[in-house]
Amino acid sequence: MFRKIDDSISVAPQITPEDVAAAAKAGFTTIVNNRPEQEEGGQPDGASIRAAAEEAGLAYVAIPITPGGFSMHQVEGMQKALDEADGPVLAFCRSGTRSTLLWALAKGMAGADADELAAKAAAAGYDISPIRPLIAGR
Repeated sequence: MFRKIDDSISVAPQITPEDVAAAAKAGFTTIVNNRPEQEEGGQPDGASIRAAAEEAGLAYVAIPITPGGFSMHQVEGMQKALDEADGPVLAFCRSGTRSTLLWALAKGMAGADADELAAKAAAAGYDISPIRPLIAGR
């Protein structure tokens, strides 16, 4: 369920409050929710995942990404979440794709190599080509 991109981050499709215990047991220290509330029927609300994270001793950050795209505010929020994490981060959205793209944008903004980001994402099963022009040349 959790797809490791590198030692600092893994991504996942929608998690439930019950999945938070597994995340804590796996060593994650922060959960980043990239899913907007009520994007889909039956989706757990962020408050229930936040409560489970806090109960498990994990930090929780909400950076909702709509299918319409990313803003600089969201990229900076992800960069801050990654920088402030005390250990591995688990980011989730509906499929893990938006979380991966946001991670790549944040890392690219911090100067990471686009080819390395693309390779890490691909190894986890994700394609960052839609946003690669935004990080190419860094």
